[in-house]
Amino acid sequence: MDAFTSLKAVAVPFDERNLDTNQLCPTRFNKIPVSDPDYQRILFNNQRFAEDGSEHSDFILNQTPYRNSGILVADENFGCGSSRESAVYALLAFGIRCVIAPSFGDIFFSNATKNGLLPVQLSADTCDALRQLLHDSPGREMAIDLEQQTVTGPDGSRHQFDLHATLKYRLLNGLDDVGVTRQYSQSILDFEREHHAAMPWLFTQSETAK
Repeated sequence: MDAFTSLKAVAVPFDERNLDTNQLCPTRFNKIPVSDPDYQRILFNNQRFAEDGSEHSDFILNQTPYRNSGILVADENFGCGSSRESAVYALLAFGIRCVIAPSFGDIFFSNATKNGLLPVQLSADTCDALRQLLHDSPGREMAIDLEQQTVTGPDGSRHQFDLHATLKYRLLNGLDDVGVTRQYSQSILDFEREHHAAMPWLFTQSETAK
């Protein structure tokens, strides 16, 4: 996955609470491969597009200031609902690399960190204030520094956030589950070689059974 170190991007405010994964990626799109060139259209598809594929002009992501958003500032319980990882894929395909909210669905939070999307948890009051600033000045940028664990608002205010050290390390280094395992490749090979030498009869029986 792509590493996350820092980000400065247009931020889009979403005021809806309990925004679930079925809105981020409607069920009918779950089997579409991420390699599909139109994958970004999956994000909020029901709200963004009419049945004929035309845009709903009143939906916030279809408005000019937010078409290239990289940060989403949300309300409580973002990403609740089903465990679909495609909800994270859809955000990334659109260009969103960071979601800021007072709280997240647990599985969404885990899926995000495993795919290079940074979930930042700030207080409800702080998120409310940031969204209001973004509504007042559409198209403003915000900045995220993962190393320093800070969010800089559109008004220059700085906010510290917490993140488990293991998740921070993985995001900074672009390590998904496979990447983490590969860090131990030599240790795994050494163990297998030593185990085979110490107990060769185990492997002989296994090969005979085949």
